This record gives sequence, structure tokens and C-alpha cells, in this order.
Amino acid sequence: MARVLIVGAGLTGSLCAALLKKEISGPLYVTVWDKAGDAGGRMTTTSSPHNPQCTADMGAQYITCTPHYAKKHQTFYDELLAHGILKPLTWPIEGMNMKEGDCNFVAPQGVSSIIKHYLRQSGAEVYFRQCVTQINLKNDKWEVFKETGFSEQFDLVVLTMPVPQILQLQGDILNIFLTTPAFRKSILFMCSGVT
Repeated sequence: MARVLIVGAGLTGSLCAALLKKEISGPLYVTVWDKAGDAGGRMTTTSSPHNPQCTADMGAQYITCTPHYAKKHQTFYDELLAHGILKPLTWPIEGMNMKEGDCNFVAPQGVSSIIKHYLRQSGAEVYFRQCVTQINLKNDKWEVFKETGFSEQFDLVVLTMPVPQILQLQGDILNIFLTTPAFRKSILFMCSGVT
């Protein structure tokens, strides 16, 4: 059985895990590690320590679907709407710049509910407070070290954390990335804000 590690339990990591489950027909072990204490990444929802019913989205407060994205990703929006994870935004937000054809949505249970939905769909084992520090290639497997010093081996590792965090990793992975011209170019674009 192939072993896959996804580093980062934000939108990219959770959707990657769900798509792997959906698209791969053979036996596959998928686990997601995140250094934080909960899922969400840059789309985290936090609760008041005094009242768990009082929540605030710490990243995106609403989701905009442009006509371009509606064509490419309508099934994702439809699924999230059908499950009640997204609802149409029906009131104005001060400073919002609406463009013709855009649709805006909110997540009534908090924006991190989107991430948690995809993690549930994936069936992946999810572990929090797992900080990856080093990745080495060993006998055609990726040996991934945690901050605790323990390591595990995987057939495939998907890194979904921000580029500055990737560049802090130790081991073979950084040398492989930095000697790959396409990766160097993408790092330059991402660090300069051009995507």
C-alpha cells in the first residue's frame, strides 16, 4: 500500500487529501500533518474561550466565486452549498469590491468548516502539532522527521505550507528543490507575490 503524507491541514492540503481518496482506486494510506493545533491554515476559525458559540474567522471571511472559477470548479461550490457549508452572502460588506458575475459565499460554521469537510471526506489520518523539520530520500522513500526527532517513511510527500516554511526544511528535499530549475522559478514568483 502506498503511503502519502500531506504536510499542511489548510485548504490545499485538505482538498488534496479528498481528491486523492476520490481519484485513486487502489489501496492508499493518506495522513495529514499540521504544526498548528487545528485545521484551517490561513482559513482558521477560532472560538472565544468564554463562549464557544462566539467565533471569528481569522483569515478569509467570505469566498468569492468569479465566472472563471465557476466554470472550472462549479462542482466544488455545489457540493459545499448542498452540505450547508457555504451559503450565499446576502448582505453587503463595507469596502467589498464587487465585479460583474461574481458570487460571494459565507461559511455559517466558520470558514475552517470547509477544510474540515474535505478532511472528513478524505478519510485521512490527521495529526496536529506535528512540525516537519527535515525530509531525506532514503532507499526510494521519503524519510520525514518531526520536531520531536522521530521520523516516518512515505512513498510520496505533498508540501502545502507557505514557501518560506518549505525553505526552512533541512535535508535532501531542499537540495532537490533548489537544483530543479522549475522549482527555483516558482519560488521566485511566489516570493515576489506573482502567481
